[in-house]
Amino acid sequence: MSHHFTESEERRELRKAVAALGARYGERYFYAAAQEDRKTTELWSEAGKLGYLGVSIPEEFGGGGGDIGDLAAVCEELAIAGCPLLLMVVSPAIVGTVIAQYGTQEQKERWLPPLADGSQIYAFSITEPDAGSNSHNLTTHATRTADGWVLKGGKTFISGVDEASHILVVGRTSDQRTGKLKPALFMVPTDAEGVTWQQIDMGVISPEKQFTLFFDDVHLPHDALVGSEDAGLEQLFAGLNPERIMAASMATGTARWALNKAVAYAKERDVWGKPIGAHQAIAHPLAQLHIDIEMARLLTQKAAALYAAGDLMGAGEAANMAKVAAGDVAARAVDTAIQTHGGNGLANEYGLVQALAASRLSNIAPVSKQMALNFVAQFSLGLPKSY
Repeated sequence: MSHHFTESEERRELRKAVAALGARYGERYFYAAAQEDRKTTELWSEAGKLGYLGVSIPEEFGGGGGDIGDLAAVCEELAIAGCPLLLMVVSPAIVGTVIAQYGTQEQKERWLPPLADGSQIYAFSITEPDAGSNSHNLTTHATRTADGWVLKGGKTFISGVDEASHILVVGRTSDQRTGKLKPALFMVPTDAEGVTWQQIDMGVISPEKQFTLFFDDVHLPHDALVGSEDAGLEQLFAGLNPERIMAASMATGTARWALNKAVAYAKERDVWGKPIGAHQAIAHPLAQLHIDIEMARLLTQKAAALYAAGDLMGAGEAANMAKVAAGDVAARAVDTAIQTHGGNGLANEYGLVQALAASRLSNIAPVSKQMALNFVAQFSLGLPKSY
């Protein structure tokens, strides 16, 4: 483990390059795509071609061979530029990590290169209408057949299904010996017969949409199963630390984006004969945000470093803490930036009000702040489990 509090030269160069890409797109591109019901395809494809989507995928499968911290830096920089790509949290970070760690050689060769170059996007589905954070309540079920599997069930709040070629589905299978249900992961093509979806009407302004999914006797081949049936839970958790690290990075990026806008406005808006940023009522909340963003970023970088070093329990603790800190600061940063702009903060022209619901989402998804606090209470403090 390096003891430096600065990122490597390579990662700083990566950040610069991604920031330059983000600057060519920015929030106007992002909002226009959302408004016109288009996707961020151009940005996604370009990021893929430049190798930014695949930075944490092993080199032999077309990736950059870096770690989750590199991918998190890409996600953060694009969010700072006003293009927070939610599907980066899902496709390369969750699905890419799970396949790279647990897939067969053939599965890795088939699914990782198109993920790395941006030509295919994969969605991830765990949440169900009656099983939010309680994965023991999952009812999506896979039954073994002579020629593979049959999948039945449904999922909700699944991001990007309309952009994805495949969905990594958390289902459950019956243990042959005990008859008990255990989790297992399946790669399901979105065009498979029996797979249907409905868009959820959300108040979040984003090109990336949310869906309810239905699996109606979906027939899958044997090799749709990723990893072993018996390691389902371990495999599932392998994807969740990267998910939290990425979500925290997206949130700190959004926070930095909002703070940058607030600071620029506070320097030029002149009401009492000097810029409003000269007044402590404006300056102090912005200074506090700068501190809190930096704290959340440090925790996120710590989580990424622990994860890369193979300390999964340490990474789990840091990732949950980072998730809480970053979610808080993203929501507060957008709120404070709006307040700094006064009435202009709610005018579409200034680009802040559009981010309000998404910034609020950072305290809910991909795991609620309360469940992350439960983790810290139980594992960091040794308090009794409350649920």
